[in-house]
Amino acid sequence: MTSNDASDRREYYRINDTIALEFSLLSGAEAVASEALHDDSPLFNLLSDLHLSDFESQHLLRHIGERDRTLASYLKVVNKRIDLLGQALAQNLVREVGAPKRVTLSEGGVSFEHPQAVAVDSHLAIKMVLMPQALGLLLRGQVVHCRQQENGQFEIGTEFEALTDAQRQLLARHILQKQAMERRQARETSSD
Repeated sequence: MTSNDASDRREYYRINDTIALEFSLLSGAEAVASEALHDDSPLFNLLSDLHLSDFESQHLLRHIGERDRTLASYLKVVNKRIDLLGQALAQNLVREVGAPKRVTLSEGGVSFEHPQAVAVDSHLAIKMVLMPQALGLLLRGQVVHCRQQENGQFEIGTEFEALTDAQRQLLARHILQKQAMERRQARETSSD
């Protein structure tokens, strides 16, 4: 890895998080293809589409709020109800994807432990469920490092590839919310 690559990886704020994560190796044509990845799980796709449509409609809700506050308030309540349904469905999805695990997450990539080594420069399909909002993302990643840990696990560091603007902004929103929650908890702990 060049020093330029290392500085690029540091441009994003990183958080430690607990998420449901699974990955699969992409082979030959899949690894170089630029089309979107697809998942076989209808529930995962539903939750992912719900969050993307919510993100894409936020500016419309702001415009409605400027013209009709009552309608905007109602739409926010409906949106909240959909979010609650999504969170309930996500509990099943987390069981499907796997037990939540500790990761280091940024807009640029994700680092996690795995029992087996994965070759550097391998291309992965990374399926993540970010909690508590039950955000399902299926992203392309490339392995930038694989280091054996003292516990026998391997730390797999990946860099996301070909993120859409919506995916990047959803990741950024999750990271900012997690960071704000950690700061709130730190203030409450220090004031006790």
